[in-house]
Parts: sequence; C-alpha cells; structure tokens
Amino acid sequence: MKKFGTLFLAAAMGSIITIASFQWFNISKNQGVKIEHVNGMPTSQVAYRINENGEAVALDFTGTAEKVTKAVVHIRSTQTGNASRERESNDPIQQFFFGPNGPVQQGPSVSTGSGVIINGDGYIVTNNHVVQDADVVDVTLFDNRSFKAEVIGTDPDTDLAVIKINQKDLPFLSFVNSDNSKVGEWVLAVGNPFNLNSTVTAGIISAKGRSINIINSNNPSQDNKQGRTAIESFIQTDAAINPGNSGGALVSLDGGLLGINTAIASPTGSYSGYGFAVPSNIVSKVVEDLLTYGTVQRGWLGIQVTSVNSDLAKEEDLDVSEGAFVANFSEGGKSAAQEAGIQKGDVVTKMDETIIKSSSALIEYVGRKRPGDKINITVDRKGKTMVIPVTLKNKDGKIASVKREEKDVTSSLGMELEDADGKMLKKLDLANGVVVKSLANGVVKKYTDMHAGFIITHVDNAVVKSAKEVNEILKKKKSGDQVIFAGVYPDFPREYLYALRF
Repeated sequence: MKKFGTLFLAAAMGSIITIASFQWFNISKNQGVKIEHVNGMPTSQVAYRINENGEAVALDFTGTAEKVTKAVVHIRSTQTGNASRERESNDPIQQFFFGPNGPVQQGPSVSTGSGVIINGDGYIVTNNHVVQDADVVDVTLFDNRSFKAEVIGTDPDTDLAVIKINQKDLPFLSFVNSDNSKVGEWVLAVGNPFNLNSTVTAGIISAKGRSINIINSNNPSQDNKQGRTAIESFIQTDAAINPGNSGGALVSLDGGLLGINTAIASPTGSYSGYGFAVPSNIVSKVVEDLLTYGTVQRGWLGIQVTSVNSDLAKEEDLDVSEGAFVANFSEGGKSAAQEAGIQKGDVVTKMDETIIKSSSALIEYVGRKRPGDKINITVDRKGKTMVIPVTLKNKDGKIASVKREEKDVTSSLGMELEDADGKMLKKLDLANGVVVKSLANGVVKKYTDMHAGFIITHVDNAVVKSAKEVNEILKKKKSGDQVIFAGVYPDFPREYLYALRF
C-alpha cells in the first residue's frame, strides 16, 4: 500500500510538471514572434536585358527613374478670360442689358500638364495643347520651385511647344535617335497625371508609326490642296499614360529622351492600355526650327498619299503590299514630287535609306526636312523600282525658308474685320462702322462677350470708317494700354462698349 502511494505521488508530480511545461511553452510562444531579416537580391534582378554592347545587365528601373524625374516638370496653364462667353439667351431683357449672348460668367480656366527640360538654360518642350491660349504659364520643378514661363513657339501640326524659364544649370534630358528604338523595348513614361508629381510608369514600345488622327491641322483648308498638314507617326506604348502626362517624357532605360507623351486611346478618358508619344526625331527638328527661325520649316512633297493594304493593292493592281501610294498632287504646280518625275499610282517604298511602309511613315520622314533639302525617293511603278531625287519646297512651292508671319494687330487679337456696307449703315442710321466678321481665340474673345456681327463705330473716342483705320489705332497701343470698342449690333437698339487691356 505504501509502495502504491509512492507511485501515485510520482505520477501526479510528473503530470503537473508536464502540464506546467506545456503552459510555459505556449506562454513563451505567444509573448513574441521572432522575425529574421536577411539581405537578399532585389526582385528587379531576376530579369535581364541586353545592352548596346551585347552584355546581359539586370533589368532595373531605379537609376533611370532617379535621373529622368529631375528633368520633368509640372506645367499649370491659366486662361484669365471668360469661362462661358458663348451662352445664348432668349430673354429680351437679358439681351438688352447683356447682349445677344446673355450675362457672361467671369473666371479663370486652368489646365495642367507636363514638360521636359531639354537644356540647362531653362528651355522646356511640352505639348501645344498644354499651353495653347494660356495667359499665364507656371512651371514647377521636381524640387517644388515654381517659375513663370515664356512661350517661345508652338507647332499645332505636331502638337509641340517650347517654353522657357529664367534659370540656369538645370538637369535636362538628351535626345536619342527614335529610329533606333524597337517594338518590345522597355521604356518609362514620366509625368504628372492627375496632379501627382513625378510619376513613373514602365512598359514596352507596342508599335511605331501610329496615326490616330487626333492632331487638328493648323490649316484645314489645305487638306484638299496639299494633303494633310498634321504630322502623326506616334510611338505607341503600354506604359500607363493619363491626363496630366501630356508633354511628359518617354525615355529609354538609359535615360535618353525617346519621345514626348501626347495622347491616350481610351473610351473613359483614362489609361486603357494605349499611349502615344511624338518621336524624339520629330521633336528635335521642331525645337531647332522654333529656336532658330521662330516658326517650323516644313518641307513639302506636294502629294496626297494613302497606305498600301491588300484591298488597295488589288484595286490598283500593285506589285507591292506595303508603302505609301501616290493618289494625287497639289494644285497650282506646287508639287516638288511631280516636278521631279513622280507619277500618280507610284508607291513610295523608301526615302533615302529609310524604308517606308505606310503614309504616316512618309509624312514623318518628310516632316523632319526643310525646304531645299534633297532626298532620294524609291518608288515602285508597276513592278519596276526607280530612284528619283527630289528637292523639297515650302508650302508656297518655293525653296526659300519660311519667315515667321507678322500678323496685323486685329488678327493677333483674334478679330477678323471688314468694311461695313453703305446700305447696311444707312439702314441702321449710322454714319460709319466696321463689321466684326468673325472672332477666333484671342484677347477679345477671352476678355469680352463680343460676338461676330458687332459693328465698331469708335475705337476709344476716335471715329472709324475702315478696318485699316482700326488697325492703325491699335498699332499705337503698348502693353498694358486700355482700348474701348464702341458700337452696335444690327438687331439690338442700344450701344455696347467693350473694354480690354493689351
């Protein structure tokens, strides 16, 4: 019995010790979890690419991103004119007091975008639509310093613009040859989408030479005479581009500027997988022209072209399946191509050493040239290959460089005037007057609610009888001077006054 009691006590003590040990282990385990940190390889180095020297290097975006973000700026464009000047009103009381467009809501219009510093002296390239019609352009650098910018020049045909801030020794990006870029190549898009500064996205070049018909021609009336004036041969990328990226940089992994981000293809207005950039070779040429000549020097072939496809090849009985088909020439004997011997029905397959596979490729190549430049054009003519040297002309059919147009003052204000008809003046019981034939975007349209049809009888206190007299008065005005247009509308009984400053 004593032995049994001893065994029982030993078993009980063992159980107690086991339970206590188990509880202590759990308590110790729950009191803290040890996490170990080890130095591992960054995930970017699991992929590699081949550099220009044929060497395998790690696919790493960090160095490029750090370099390029310093040269991409945020742009804020402000139009200080009327926010809704075209609102019509059928209320006769409102028409009497406010004119045919009703009361005008005053207020600034603000848009934002991106830009790329292209040299240390403060020159920045962006999209024309980012700064178009802006009264004030503000630039914010990567380090949050802000400056007022001057618009140096614009080119609506490529949707490019050059602006400048008064700063030195700025970080900048250098142009690289966009012709050497390849489909499938890694690229980064850098900009300020949705006002999120210094945003970097990565992707590949999805296609080259894209034409998506989004750039409005500067001279739509020229379409039937000289062909398209807009130059579209975009680099397409799947790097995310959103509103606010316009004017930002598309760069190679070496940090070279491959293009200027310009547009997206999207049913929603936001990124849907397709972004487009103006190639750097076009950008470089436009920038050089704007800085050197004040306007873009564009060479003209004087032909209308369309891309060759299977349907066209069958319809025209062509011996080639790609190229630019010559459909017609410019009117008035201004075609450099026709003068050189190119014929309707020819298919352009090469320009100098550049292979031409589409009409957009042809337009891009010619768009890099200036009047007087000579190019060798290879054409297929009914199965026969011919090389024809062509000297490009300007849009007027001449070889000379194009000078920057000096507009009269009324045109610069956005006004098109014409002398008033005597019968109309007599009917309105007016002794004099000048008719506002039309109003384009300009100071008058921004700062007043004047509309076409207005008859100007006085400028300041001077009687005006012709458009020439109006222009002569305005020529004497200096920046900051006020001008007052007085006159009437044919269908309204009272006199209206419109005042603005130069």
